[in-house]
Amino acid sequence: MVERVPTAAQTFYSRLVFTINRLPAMVMPGYGAEKRFSQVKDASAPRYAVLMKMIVRWLLLAGALLLVADLYPGVSVDGFGSALFAAFLIGLFNTLVRPLLVLLTLPVTLLTLGLFLFVINALMFWAAASLLSSFHVTSFTAALIGSLLYSLCGMVIDVAVERLFNPHAV
Repeated sequence: MVERVPTAAQTFYSRLVFTINRLPAMVMPGYGAEKRFSQVKDASAPRYAVLMKMIVRWLLLAGALLLVADLYPGVSVDGFGSALFAAFLIGLFNTLVRPLLVLLTLPVTLLTLGLFLFVINALMFWAAASLLSSFHVTSFTAALIGSLLYSLCGMVIDVAVERLFNPHAV
């Protein structure tokens, strides 16, 4: 039996495929870690933990919106139910519309060294207020200040919820 020696093109192709398959792990060192440790996560955390974490975060963000309305007179919310709906709408806008706006305004964001992202956050805040009759923002400046306060509260809430649901995280 004659042993086939791979040609240079076949060797190049096999090395290219190997490199492409490893590229995500080279660019992002943690890539695939969730797959490796998924069995450990599933064994230690109940299946409803992700949903519960999302609901608790949503309730706390609605409370943060009420806090922003209490701290800054340019923002007003009629009640907790309205704050729940407004927090949901702001989260929906931040998930669906904000990435598109960030991509479209990338040159301006680079020129302003990222400060234009505050304007995008204010636009999302203002857009949610314009769609809801029970959530009011008096001006764009009020939307900018309100979104800054809401973002600060959101950062504190994210850390608190992460520590609540994952006590071993530092």
